[in-house]
Amino acid sequence: MEDFSKKSTVEEIRTRFDQDVERFSNLDTGQQSTIDAPLTLELITSAAQSTNPDAKTLLDLGCGAGNYTLKMLSKLPDLDCTLVDLSLPMLLKAQERVGAATTGKTNIVQADIRDLELNNEQYDIILAGAVLHHLRDNQEWEQVFTKLCRCLKKGGSFWISDLVSHEQEPVSRMFWHKYGDYLQAIGGASYKEHVLAYIDKEDSPRSVSYQLSLMQQVGFSKVEILHKNLCFAAFGGVK
Repeated sequence: MEDFSKKSTVEEIRTRFDQDVERFSNLDTGQQSTIDAPLTLELITSAAQSTNPDAKTLLDLGCGAGNYTLKMLSKLPDLDCTLVDLSLPMLLKAQERVGAATTGKTNIVQADIRDLELNNEQYDIILAGAVLHHLRDNQEWEQVFTKLCRCLKKGGSFWISDLVSHEQEPVSRMFWHKYGDYLQAIGGASYKEHVLAYIDKEDSPRSVSYQLSLMQQVGFSKVEILHKNLCFAAFGGVK
C-alpha cells in the first residue's frame, strides 16, 4: 500500500495556489508544465458540448482562475456555473472572469472536493482540470467518483484533463523520463527538477484505466479517451 504521509497537506496545496492566481489566469503560463494543455482544454469542452448541447448547468472542480469554464462558455453560452476550488483568491478571480462571460448564475464554493456536498442530478456537465491527482487512497477516489456520478443528470457528462500514472513500471519509468526531457527542453535542468519535485511531493495520480474502470463501477454508462501524451490525458464518461 502506498504511503501518502509525506505528501502535501490540503493546507499546503491551498497556500501554493493562493500565491499563483495571476499565473493560472493565463493558460500558457499557468499550464506550461502540462503537455498539450490547450489541446486537452479544447477537447474536453468540445466533448461536453457534443454530448450535452442543451446543457444548462456546469460544475467546474478545481476551477483555478476559471480557464476551463470560460472555454466551455465559448461553446455553450450562459450556463449556470458552479466553481469549486480550495483557494479563495482563485475563486474570486474565476468569479470575476466567469461572471463577465455569462448571463447565467455564477456560484463559487471554497471546498476540498472530498468534503463537497452536492445534490443528486444537479448538473449537466462536470469538468475536472488538473485536480483529481490530489486524491490519495482508493477510498477517496471511489467516494469522489460516486458523488460526482450522483450529482450528474441522466445523460450528463464528466470530463477530466489531468496528470496520470501507468500500470506497468517499465512503461511508467519510460514516460517519466520522456516528460523530464520535455521539461528540460522548455525550462532547463533546474526547472525540470523543480517540477518533478513538486509532483513527487504534492500529487498522487492514477492511471487512465483505473479511472475509467472506476467510472463504470460507480454508474457511468459510457467512457471515452480523448487524448494522451506521456503523463497527461483527457478522458471522461456519460451517465
